[in-house]
Amino acid sequence: MFAKVHSAAVVEVHAYSVGVEAHSGMRQPQVIIAGGLKSKFLSFMLAGTLLAAGSNAPSQSPAPYANETKQQRDARLQWWREARFGMFIHWGLFTVMDGIHKGRKAPGNGEWAMPQLEIPVAEYKEYAKQFNPIKYDPESWVLMAKNAGAKYIVITAKQHDGFALFDSKVTDWDAADATPYGKDLIKPLAEACRKHGMKLGFYYSQSHDWCHRGGALMSPKEWDPAHKGDLDEYLKTIAVPQVKELLSNYGPMAVVWWDTPVSMTKERADLFLPLLSLQPDIISNSRLGGGYKGDFETPEQFVPAAGLDGNWENCMTMNDSWNYMSRDQNWKSPKALIRNLVDIVSKGGNYLLDVGPTPEGLFPDAAVERLQAIGQWIQVNGESIYGTTASPFTKLLWGRCTKKIHEDGATLYLHVFDRPTDGRVKVSGLKNQISAAYYLATQKPVETIKDSNSTIVLVDSKPLDPIDTVIVLQINGELNIDRILPKQDTNGDVTLSALYADIQNRTLNSATHARIEWVDGYPSIGFWHEAKTSVEWQFVIDRPGSFEVRAEAGVMAPKTRFEIQCGSSKIAVEIRSTGGYAKFSDVKLGTITIDKAGEHCIKIIPDAANWQPMNLGVIHLKPVR
Repeated sequence: MFAKVHSAAVVEVHAYSVGVEAHSGMRQPQVIIAGGLKSKFLSFMLAGTLLAAGSNAPSQSPAPYANETKQQRDARLQWWREARFGMFIHWGLFTVMDGIHKGRKAPGNGEWAMPQLEIPVAEYKEYAKQFNPIKYDPESWVLMAKNAGAKYIVITAKQHDGFALFDSKVTDWDAADATPYGKDLIKPLAEACRKHGMKLGFYYSQSHDWCHRGGALMSPKEWDPAHKGDLDEYLKTIAVPQVKELLSNYGPMAVVWWDTPVSMTKERADLFLPLLSLQPDIISNSRLGGGYKGDFETPEQFVPAAGLDGNWENCMTMNDSWNYMSRDQNWKSPKALIRNLVDIVSKGGNYLLDVGPTPEGLFPDAAVERLQAIGQWIQVNGESIYGTTASPFTKLLWGRCTKKIHEDGATLYLHVFDRPTDGRVKVSGLKNQISAAYYLATQKPVETIKDSNSTIVLVDSKPLDPIDTVIVLQINGELNIDRILPKQDTNGDVTLSALYADIQNRTLNSATHARIEWVDGYPSIGFWHEAKTSVEWQFVIDRPGSFEVRAEAGVMAPKTRFEIQCGSSKIAVEIRSTGGYAKFSDVKLGTITIDKAGEHCIKIIPDAANWQPMNLGVIHLKPVR
């Protein structure tokens, strides 16, 4: 779906986002516009004719909401912030070829098969003759999304291949004109969404187009002379008028999802901005390009360990592909998907879960099964998801927390993933008195006790739900929570256990994710196979200075290399074999300087070219005397 950029220090930009704060509150028609590496906002400095394509958008400020007050923005974004869960649908002509052209398999997602296999435009367009989704039932799609608990849908109205699912009047490269099906696919979906109270948005690749002349290719390489053309002409005659069609012809739109803003300068992005006025309460993401921020950011395929500031939405697939791929049977379990939802919401984000329908217009059976499982869990526990905000705690070893703030107090929802063996769920730092505590599913009361400045919840020996048992804590008055972070001891040392690490897994395949591994009763970060995975700790320093960094690590390979970052300090590190992953050695990594008191973060980032797996137990920071 999105472009990826890698650096030697294992940086991967899955989604480039630019988020202008959120605008929510979908009054009558509302739209959310999302964009990241693919989006830009449109601004307009036109007098007279707006666009070569013709636009009736009123003359006004380039950004319709540039002068919006915080209250107005909050009202615009309210529905989206409360929704927390949406469905992404990747559907289009690319599903027909199933990632294979003339016997050659494209690596990765089928949606990128055209450039990966360098398929000429004329050959690619032949696939349109096979796109005939006679089993397409948009109402069943909407009901599946609704029953799964999703509050909005975003569909690929036009992907990078330039093929439109709607009946566009500026090109015949669309479902209505180029296929045997011969009908607009967006219109009936919009009607079904209105019928069932589901908000609808569309994904639009604004500058990236492999089939129209002048469309950006994401790379300077042209594999077919048919690509040659002028990008500015393409934007004015194809992209801008198509966005106008989508915002004008299908009723209220809740989301516009920009993507891959290839070569999108501010001037080019400015062409789109006036169109936002066609939908009174539009919301936009950070992928339009041209420096425009949008309403929310869009990390892709990984959950930021500590969430993101502001409004953000995490888009993820159910297997390894955005679109339908018959050979991709690496489906995430319902447990993984539900815990992803809870994890994202507990960090203040929305979860946009992707489905790739078949060329015939059906959701794959495996996707339907998972949507049903999510729906069953949400039917019982939806109160702990919808309308909640991020956890007030820094780290909970047994699960996650979501919250709601009321005028007279707060509600905390404890999502217990892993029941402690002693049945004591410790809520570290919670100093409030609890007015009521109970299981959300059964309303059965739960006993709580105070322990220093924390609260202990005594849970039953058997979890009510093996995926996530939700416990509700009702609190009167303002939340009183100490921020519990590792800090210096009497000697000035800081000990950072693996249990308190934030593990940033950025790989698509969850089977290769680094995670806590117990070796002889000793917790460590294990299964750290991917150089894309980084690890970080938050901690507190009250006596600044220089610190020697040491680690307890186990390495099987002859050596492994990574970088340590802490503020302005950076250390290139090489650790030689310790004799095995379970054979931990105390290794000196280098020296860092922390020149002020307060909260700090230390990160370990693998060297992409020289990384070999290691187990990491503890990081020690010791003052240099």
